Amino acid sequence: MALVVICGQPCSGKSSAARCLAEALNDSECKQTVRIVDETSFHLDRNQSYADMPAEKNLRGVLRSEVDRSVSKDNIIIVDSLNSIKGYRYELWCLARAAGIRYCVVYCDVEEMQCRKWNGERREKGEAAYSDVVFEDLVRRFENPDRRNRWDSPLFELRPQIDGVEKSCVAIADAVSYLTKKVDSKSRDVKVLQPTIATQNTRFSDANSLYEMDKATQEVINVIVEAQSQAIGGPLAGISIGQGLPSINISRPVGLPELRRLRRTFIKLTGQTSLSGRPPPSDADSAKRMFVDYLNRELGTM
Repeated sequence: MALVVICGQPCSGKSSAARCLAEALNDSECKQTVRIVDETSFHLDRNQSYADMPAEKNLRGVLRSEVDRSVSKDNIIIVDSLNSIKGYRYELWCLARAAGIRYCVVYCDVEEMQCRKWNGERREKGEAAYSDVVFEDLVRRFENPDRRNRWDSPLFELRPQIDGVEKSCVAIADAVSYLTKKVDSKSRDVKVLQPTIATQNTRFSDANSLYEMDKATQEVINVIVEAQSQAIGGPLAGISIGQGLPSINISRPVGLPELRRLRRTFIKLTGQTSLSGRPPPSDADSAKRMFVDYLNRELGTM
């Protein structure tokens, strides 16, 4: 029925806001199941998850995939994470539009110094806290939501530093009202996103399989690079990438730039095929099998 994106600086009260919103929705006449998707659900350490760009990208991919599997017209999903990158919020908005559900953003607006203070207090208590290096990096890169953007609207602003975080907060109450209000032909203040052909295809190929395909094809590239380093420029034949999967057979040395180009082309072609033909692979083994077959055709013999 709805996707709620919680966003804010590190240690700005997002998790408290998510819990209060979930409790308020459960206390209302809402009949949908309310579920919070967050980093702790996957036992992810916050410092390790934001230690560098690859780790952060992986975290966003894990959360996005879980959101995509969970969104439906029978539940309300609350995404409790930094959600600090506007491009990522746009991706979540696309998932909501593809599902044909409501969408909103709850922003915990807290001054940077207060967030830093709360983070220090958590550390002193032995609770989960950000390291100074990670905290400063996240604060620096945070992109404030803007209600003029489709993916940041409607925007409910919560000020934990001033008002605290309670179910009775105006922002929480407004969000509950928006998420539970019945929609009819006369409703103008509640927007249910409508899927289009473009977003349905994006949802199918991107959210369901692109993350797995990207990861799987990169693993194949890594195997080829490692095998070539050991073969010292000789031909590669019968390189195994896993039980039950086809072997890699390459008749000539291939540089990393060419492998990357072939990988991009494969992903693009697979996405285009899914628009009118069979769906793209939704699991790692299927993606690896298709990619190896493609490489063997392009670079060697089957």
